[in-house]
Amino acid sequence: MQTAPGFSSHASAACGFAAALAAEVTPLLPGFAVEQVAEIDSTNTELMRRARAGRCAPVLLVAERQTAGRGRLGRAWQSAQDTAQPTSLTFSLGLPLSPKDWSGLSLAVGVSVAESLDPTSSAGVRLKWPNDLWVDDRKLVGILIETAVPQGDAAQRYVVIGIGINVGPRDADGLRMPPAWVQEWQPDATPGELLFALVPPLIATAQTFAERGFAPFAERFAARDALRGRDVQLSDGSSGHCEGVGWGGELRVRTAAGLQEITSAEVSVRPSGMAF
Repeated sequence: MQTAPGFSSHASAACGFAAALAAEVTPLLPGFAVEQVAEIDSTNTELMRRARAGRCAPVLLVAERQTAGRGRLGRAWQSAQDTAQPTSLTFSLGLPLSPKDWSGLSLAVGVSVAESLDPTSSAGVRLKWPNDLWVDDRKLVGILIETAVPQGDAAQRYVVIGIGINVGPRDADGLRMPPAWVQEWQPDATPGELLFALVPPLIATAQTFAERGFAPFAERFAARDALRGRDVQLSDGSSGHCEGVGWGGELRVRTAAGLQEITSAEVSVRPSGMAF
């Protein structure tokens, strides 16, 4: 395990798994490294800074605590840690990636994470377009994907996949809805064990997406779609009936004006009656 320059690190539940995780992933992703820090502003922000400066090696950056974690549309993601027992897992995976079409990457990532956390679907982990995992309409996982063009290399693209997971129970104060957590159905789950279960399939997912796009994941997404068949409202003020996700990852909503296919990252969607 490496410690990111400029940051201190101490032992955590995730730390003991770092060397084994790096050894397993390296055959899939040569040069892969695992870094764990005690505190950072945002794992995504740090990897984006590095990429823009030309540092584009594949890396997993795990933080015990984020002070300025970010979600989609600029929303904050606050890690919730107890000194005795970590209750959240936040990490970012950075790697060079060159898909022909980026559409649907966050959905493919969501499929990978959902299948790793709930392989048989018995826990009811569902995918909420475009970047959340829910259980009973309660947020379990948030995903934020960003890309950077390294300095001096306009032909290269570097993707940063940020993931925040509620591992144990956390305070719902300030949240739009009470959260879900992994220990509801895996009571002994630890951040380190979850990293080991999540990261290798996630890297394989990114590589498959780069070669084949969203199509291999479309039916798997549909099987866990949290919005399909429900009346929904959009942050742009429109509403309608969700007809699922298309082959390119677009959300299909039947409105009074007809079928809309939503691809904009600036539009958020919720089941009718649920506040944004």
